[in-house]
Amino acid sequence: MISQELLEILACPKCHTKVELREPDRLRCPNCKVLYPIVDGIPVMLIEEGKPESETR
Repeated sequence: MISQELLEILACPKCHTKVELREPDRLRCPNCKVLYPIVDGIPVMLIEEGKPESETR
């Protein structure tokens, strides 16, 4: 789980919009519609690791 303090400072590496927590292990950029993984409690905020929301459903 990601702390609220960390979540407040995380931003999409592509567009710099604040990301949202999507349980259980993803962060979502509402602007780009991209999901970033959280691996072992660490957000992987690399552009190449982001997956379009439509691919993960």
